[in-house]
Amino acid sequence: MGRFLGSRGARKFMRNRLAMASLGVIGVYFLTAIFVFVGGISMDATKQRVLPKHVPGFLESSSLDQRVEAASHYLNEVDLACRLAERRDEDPYGILVEKHLAERIPARLTPDEYNDLLDEAFGILEEELDGVDDLNHRPELEPRVQRLEQIAETLYPVPAGWDGFKYKLRTFLGSDAAGQSISVRAVYSIKVAFQIGLVTSIISVLIGSLLGAAAAFFGGWVDHVITWIFSTLSSIPYLVLLSVLIVVFFGTIFDNPDRPFLSLVPVYVAFCSTFWIGPCRVIRGETMKIKELEYVQAATAIGFGRMYLLIRHIIPNTAHLMFINFSLLFIGAIKSEVILSFLGLGVKGQPSWGIMIRDAKDEVASYFFWQIGAATFLMFVLVLAFNIFTDALQDAFDPKHVD
Repeated sequence: MGRFLGSRGARKFMRNRLAMASLGVIGVYFLTAIFVFVGGISMDATKQRVLPKHVPGFLESSSLDQRVEAASHYLNEVDLACRLAERRDEDPYGILVEKHLAERIPARLTPDEYNDLLDEAFGILEEELDGVDDLNHRPELEPRVQRLEQIAETLYPVPAGWDGFKYKLRTFLGSDAAGQSISVRAVYSIKVAFQIGLVTSIISVLIGSLLGAAAAFFGGWVDHVITWIFSTLSSIPYLVLLSVLIVVFFGTIFDNPDRPFLSLVPVYVAFCSTFWIGPCRVIRGETMKIKELEYVQAATAIGFGRMYLLIRHIIPNTAHLMFINFSLLFIGAIKSEVILSFLGLGVKGQPSWGIMIRDAKDEVASYFFWQIGAATFLMFVLVLAFNIFTDALQDAFDPKHVD
């Protein structure tokens, strides 16, 4: 490894500022994935309601109609709690505190104070705002909407300090149709993307490289069998093959949204069953060239065994192609997950960029782009960084590109 890092190719790669910047971006994503993996963001946090539904994120102001709808959400929560507390002869706060929105906890007031604020708020809604078709064309009603929001914030005060900072991060990109935090779901999806990308690319590169090197080096029936296998698999339409493999697991213990880790196994199997073909072809072609080189012929003449030559000389000299294929398969797995999840055949039981894009298809029709925008932006940046990284690797380590 030290010799590899100190090689001419490694020095050339490190002189490429754009490549190093892309490596930094990948590093940030990787650290975020580790942060989520160790419990920095729990699964429950992705499912927790933090806002009313379809609240826009930063820089976009809500319309008057949206503001009234958001305020009404808080008012209705308090009203239901008060009615239930009255029937049970309990304190409304004890019921309300169970309905907290992440760090946003209901105010502790007396039943009379709750009722007085609700009476004023519902009076505004029923007497001044009810029956108005489009509040956006009635700017004179904005003061009444502001008062409604003040009451809602009194009942559900926005936290301050560290809790307030965390709540702002949760609400930074708004909420989806279930009132869940888009930013939390988008960041959590980085872990899922790295899980799928790393497992798929590592296994596929290892299988493909070993089979490709063995096929070229041993030749004969070994080469014929391996060539027939990847030729057959590559002749089947890509998405059809993946979909069939996913459907095979339908109804098994791996088709269980309540066990997210196991539910990813069909995705791993589907991707690894097809993604090894690319590295296999590339390594096979490179091995055919390497085994004819003088130093390999000399080692053969000295009497070294085939397995020794394969492990000691052939495979190490294809390492640059393994790294390049690893990078290509990593982003290929992420993009394929998005397609399968959009079709309902991919990730289950946890957020992913594909699921976010699928859930956002109805929101786009109503011009709500926050969920699909967050998922596609994070995916775009990661894929772009890996594309730059892959090009730089190929330019630095591929002998055909060495100056």
